[in-house]
Amino acid sequence: MEILANPVCPECGSSRTVKDGIRYTSDGSQVQRWLCQECFKRFSDPNRGLFYKKDPQPSRNRITHYKSRECAEQNPKNSLSLVSCMTEQRSEQTTRENLQKDVKGKILQFAFQMQKDGLSKNTIETFTNSLKRLEKSGANLLDPESVKETLFKLNISQNSKATTKGAYSCFLRFLGLSWRPPKIRFETKIPFIPLESEIDSLISGCGKTTSLILQLLKETGMRIGEVLRLRWIDINTENNTIILNEPEKHGNPRIFVASSRLIGMLQGYPKKSEAVFSSPNERHRQRIFKMQRQRLAEKLGNPRLKEIHFHTLRHWKATMEYHKTHDLKHVQMLLGHKSAISTEIYINLEQAVFNDANDEFHVKVAESLEEAYKLLEVGFEYVTDMDGKKLFKKRK
Repeated sequence: MEILANPVCPECGSSRTVKDGIRYTSDGSQVQRWLCQECFKRFSDPNRGLFYKKDPQPSRNRITHYKSRECAEQNPKNSLSLVSCMTEQRSEQTTRENLQKDVKGKILQFAFQMQKDGLSKNTIETFTNSLKRLEKSGANLLDPESVKETLFKLNISQNSKATTKGAYSCFLRFLGLSWRPPKIRFETKIPFIPLESEIDSLISGCGKTTSLILQLLKETGMRIGEVLRLRWIDINTENNTIILNEPEKHGNPRIFVASSRLIGMLQGYPKKSEAVFSSPNERHRQRIFKMQRQRLAEKLGNPRLKEIHFHTLRHWKATMEYHKTHDLKHVQMLLGHKSAISTEIYINLEQAVFNDANDEFHVKVAESLEEAYKLLEVGFEYVTDMDGKKLFKKRK
């Protein structure tokens, strides 16, 4: 092994030099410093170049140094030296970091704009999380082709991809840009309808707060966000009613008749604030429910419980109500739908769940327009005219 002698002082030419500390460069490398004992000149060793501390895993700077040296070796005719090559790589890295900061700032501005436009908190959170997932997966949000490629590679469901595509389209409109979006469509699926006994087993087995939420969802068919926004002033324990004045998705306000069991659960729940639930964070409640549901599914040996979500109880309530009344208007009012088109899915659900088509009807005759109007109000359907009178029917 060759032992290198101490370097000669470039100032006076003396060989009486000793080591005098380390100099750290801007890219994290280290250079040995020397001190001349004759003229006291401090200098770096010009012949030994850069060196690094020994570490079990090469750091980013170390890899950059090797790549830069390889770049210089492969291009000897290139005028870029080792230092200039490293400077170029650091410049590219700085550009990428600045671009990422700029994109994150744009996402934040987009969230504020959605808030000013009156979009719901859940929509804003869903859109921003979709954009952050794209950016984290390596997509350049300012380059639609990069987003298309990343969106194709994402290991998520088709419906999640469709939501992400919609979020990015809104983001581009906010930036004043446009793109040719890929063809990704939502997949319509038949909702899972559990048994009432399975819902009751969850209500009795979960914690106090989760049980109250599930009972509210079961009896009213509200959305989880609507339940979490309930206030004590909305609940009348004297006539057993619950008023919903802040519906989601621009739905209609409505009033529900609560059972004595639900009223008893509400009366036994602690009143810590004006709101019924002091922590109305939807995702937090979903995580707690998921853990309790998993525990009960394993304890009871019923994997079907894992398929029950908060929104499942809304589907269950609507299906049961249509089975009892066969009145689409009644179910539409219960759910707060503006249009009956959103409610029609429960006709097929009821037929699939119960599979007992009932062909028996109540038949009424209306001799005047006023009588016909009253029959329509209570759910009768117009059939035909006969002998100058109107016939109506309603399923038993």
